[in-house]
Amino acid sequence: MSFEINLEAREQYERCLKIGKKEKNRLPVLDMILKEKEDEISGEIPLGIVSIPLEKVVGTKTEGRSNSFSGSFYPIMEEQTEFAAKWMNLYRAHLEEGIRDPVKVYEYMNRFYVQEGNKRVSVLKCVGAVSIMADVIRVLPFRNEKKENKVYYEFLDFYRLSGIYDLELYEEGGYAHVQKLIGKRPDEAWSDEDRRNFRSLYYQFEKIYRNLSKCDKERTGSAFLTLLYLYDYKELLDSAYGNLKEKIKKSVEELNLENIPELQLEPGKVREKKRLLLPHIFSANTSVLKVAFIHEKTAETSSWTYAHELGRLHLEEVFSEQILTSVYENATEENVEQILEKAINNGNKLIFTTTPPLLKGSLHVAMEHPDVKILNCSLNTSHKYIRTYYARMYEAKFLMGAIAGSMTENERIGYMADYPIYGTTANINAFALGAKMINPRVKIYLEWLSVRGRNPFEVFQKNHVTCISGQDMIVPKMASRHFGLYLDRGDDPVNLAMPVWHWGKFYEQMISKIINGAWKEDQTKEARGINYWWGMSADVIDVICSKYLPIGTARLIDLLKETIRSDTFNPFSGVLYSQNGIVQKDEEKVLNPEEIITMNWLAENVIGTLPERKELMEKAKPLINVQGLNENREEDA
Repeated sequence: MSFEINLEAREQYERCLKIGKKEKNRLPVLDMILKEKEDEISGEIPLGIVSIPLEKVVGTKTEGRSNSFSGSFYPIMEEQTEFAAKWMNLYRAHLEEGIRDPVKVYEYMNRFYVQEGNKRVSVLKCVGAVSIMADVIRVLPFRNEKKENKVYYEFLDFYRLSGIYDLELYEEGGYAHVQKLIGKRPDEAWSDEDRRNFRSLYYQFEKIYRNLSKCDKERTGSAFLTLLYLYDYKELLDSAYGNLKEKIKKSVEELNLENIPELQLEPGKVREKKRLLLPHIFSANTSVLKVAFIHEKTAETSSWTYAHELGRLHLEEVFSEQILTSVYENATEENVEQILEKAINNGNKLIFTTTPPLLKGSLHVAMEHPDVKILNCSLNTSHKYIRTYYARMYEAKFLMGAIAGSMTENERIGYMADYPIYGTTANINAFALGAKMINPRVKIYLEWLSVRGRNPFEVFQKNHVTCISGQDMIVPKMASRHFGLYLDRGDDPVNLAMPVWHWGKFYEQMISKIINGAWKEDQTKEARGINYWWGMSADVIDVICSKYLPIGTARLIDLLKETIRSDTFNPFSGVLYSQNGIVQKDEEKVLNPEEIITMNWLAENVIGTLPERKELMEKAKPLINVQGLNENREEDA
């Protein structure tokens, strides 16, 4: 037996040596890395003995230990050396009783560098081991504004609760999202059983996913996060290996997508409509395209639903003989899948779900029905099986701000925002920039309708604010003149202007895309989902001015509107200042669409803050879960 083990050890060394000599790279040395970053290091923190993933052990602490290994920790010393003999002895020990003594490593930015135990690491890496016990000392960098640093500090918060090194994410907010998706409170520590269950699931997923997908291994963590979003965590834990593999296989295209969607900013040129083309899109027996609209609320109780219902009615008028629409109301996260299945059973081949909380259910059903086109009204989401859509309301808000800047009576303007989600901050800031362009001294008093225990009207009254940007639209059953931009005169406000969502224009152009075959042409990058984000140039956003607006102001707004429509002006161009200082220094630069969507700063002339989750009403939570800007902030216990 001893002879066989010795022979196997020698053969293993020869195999690994051959691989090591082919590698050109050598192991990174932490001392050399830190030598260039002395001013960036805060200090060292001992973590004790923990299990670490071998995949993240990437180098040595000191330069002297790096000369015996390739860049992947394969040996490169000849068989006759003392090094080779010790390596083979360790390999024999691994076969007979396992390597038990922990190595000593330094962790820096989620990577490990070995101080003692390089050969143990080498042996275990060569046999394909997943993890190793290690005495870890963390080298902690100072906080800074770099994305890598911010994500690392989010990982530190996650590790403090979970003790998990295995999962690695690269986007801000990801670790907090994992904590939530597995059913933990933001500050809830994991038990030993939690860690075992999570690691077991993650390692199974990693093995299956990498066999199925050709994506880079760095994509694995983000793909796992997507899997947690698609399926209930407890359901995944209870899945047999074969069932888990089937779930991953079915959703692998979704898992492979990048987190950032491909934004379609314009409808593109719509080819001439051919009346007879529509019947051939879906089947030879179909003469009318059935289109379903699924709403979270009703048109009588929600201005948002009312706006989409106006869009649906516009669609029926434009395509009166070619489409048949139906409406399903009172959808929730819990019942939307059943409603979608009902709509599909009723023959609908195109379905619009009109609020972000219905996104997850829409995705689940779309995966089961690839022949049905499902679109969800949300922003900054990337999915393979459904497409999403929204409108650039910030363009209208800039014009509204310009009107407010010219009409304010005391340089104080009120702004009522609804939810701190993607796009809302851009609306606030565009409004503030428009007002400042007209009146540099103007201040915007920001109030949130979704914050608990706060009355915006009382705040405005206390601060003598009479020019107010209120809700965009009124609800039919709750008619009021306190909407859009108005001068507060008690029960008799003076309405100045209102922004308009022309969802009918969006739906009309989307149907035209489908009729004329342009739908397929939109997909240009397989690794990203599509988000239609159209604005004034597509006629889906506008501003309506009232008769009370001075003619000179109305003409100015028309001029500004045309510059935005023609893309000769963007509200977020040039030097930009936030409450905390300069955001953009270059006078010639314009914020890109992704920066506008995800902005989490407020303009310097805004008085107010972005609320935290714990400040929000319960009704806001479902929307914040899907589209919230502050997913990494503390949540209610």
